[in-house]
Amino acid sequence: MYTHRNLEHMDLEVICTFPQAADELVYISPKFQYPLTPDQILALLKDRFEPTVILDRAADEVVAYANIYGYDAEARTCWLGNVVVSPQYRGRGASQFLLDVMLNKAKSVLGAETIRLACHNTNSRGLAFYVKYGFKPYDIHITEQAERKLIAIHMSKQLV
Repeated sequence: MYTHRNLEHMDLEVICTFPQAADELVYISPKFQYPLTPDQILALLKDRFEPTVILDRAADEVVAYANIYGYDAEARTCWLGNVVVSPQYRGRGASQFLLDVMLNKAKSVLGAETIRLACHNTNSRGLAFYVKYGFKPYDIHITEQAERKLIAIHMSKQLV
């Protein structure tokens, strides 16, 4: 049902339609401003690895996106970032496929043994999904944005 490939410039406009509100966009990146634009995605790509899209084979359309950042060769760790799935494909296996692809890339392409991510405390659906996938919380990070506190729960998973 799904396949994957590297991000192409033509994918950016479609990905920008996935976040449905400003609060949802914060889950993807607190650095983004709503509405999401291709330029915002491109600006973050400077420090990212393996920008990947998931496609629905039958519809031949982009349905999910993620990348990897913060790779530390010595510690053999990296971070999963900018995870977003089209609203029409949530709960239909696209997120599982995306996560499988990204975990495989972290391990096989980068040689990472541990992958980490940050999931906001208000994203209960995301937190439940990551715990189900074997990610374990290990820290929290509190920041202020627009006079409100954002709490990101840091989670990790061993890839070996």
